[in-house]
Amino acid sequence: MKGKKQDRVLEIFFKSLRGEKISVQKLADEYGISTKSITRSINDLKAFLADHRDLVGNTELQYSYRDKCYQLEMDGFLTNKELFALTEIIIGTKALSKIELLDIIEKLKQFTTAADRSKLEELIRKEIYHYTEVKHDCKSVQDNLWELVDCISKKREITIQYQRMDRNIVTHRIIPASVMFADYYFYLIAFEVENNEKPIYFRVDRIQHITEHRKKSALINPPSFDEGLLRKRSLFMWPGKLRKIRFEFTGPSVQAVLDKLPTAKIIEQVKKEKKYLIEAEVYGDGIKMWLLSQGAWVKVISPQDFVDEMKFEVEKIHKLYYY
Repeated sequence: MKGKKQDRVLEIFFKSLRGEKISVQKLADEYGISTKSITRSINDLKAFLADHRDLVGNTELQYSYRDKCYQLEMDGFLTNKELFALTEIIIGTKALSKIELLDIIEKLKQFTTAADRSKLEELIRKEIYHYTEVKHDCKSVQDNLWELVDCISKKREITIQYQRMDRNIVTHRIIPASVMFADYYFYLIAFEVENNEKPIYFRVDRIQHITEHRKKSALINPPSFDEGLLRKRSLFMWPGKLRKIRFEFTGPSVQAVLDKLPTAKIIEQVKKEKKYLIEAEVYGDGIKMWLLSQGAWVKVISPQDFVDEMKFEVEKIHKLYYY
């Protein structure tokens, strides 16, 4: 009998972990015992949670007089709305294979009740059916990511075999610095061993093989290296020097610009003309492509060499349509 009671307490606990509402009457009917026995099991579980806060944190079974049920309240436990938001984000990235996506979603769904699980499945069913992953050139993006993160934490130099856009495979010996996600792809931000003045970028899904070397790099040691600042400046994953640029923006949403460029700040505002002077620091030439995508809403002010580059690109576009 004691063993059965212990099993019952564990079953109640795992039901509550899945987010189910614990009804004393329904459990009594399910187990074929009295409501008093179920209440004693619940009290045993509540006492365990109270006595082991060092292990379970602020976790407790709370009674709702409205629902006449107990429900587990737990710090750090994902709510159903949080699970839905996470699922939508994962689907929207298109960065994982469909098999990897389904595996993660199945695991996330275990944190929901049976009723909410059905609701979640219905909400995302069509999106999963029409899900189209981006093309990958490696066996597993997740495996590559984890291996790279491990090398970064050890501050090891690595050699990678990398498939370029022209489909040729090249070898690079590099110092991995950070990994981040942008526009459907995971990227490795790294530095060349011999020339580490500016970062270089690799799509993680194009890395065919990673070799970890014993040699540690002295580059990535605080305070000389600021990974957070590097990530803010490395938005477009395109090679090139660090630029501090200024441009005028007259579009409808300056907040969209500030959200897109983490280092951007408003230097001056002309309210009558709805014009903003914005300054930002970015690596590479990707910023040029993004600014051109804003059309007449953007006018680059400085530095002069960047102004000249923008003029040259605008003239080439002009010739495509008027010559």
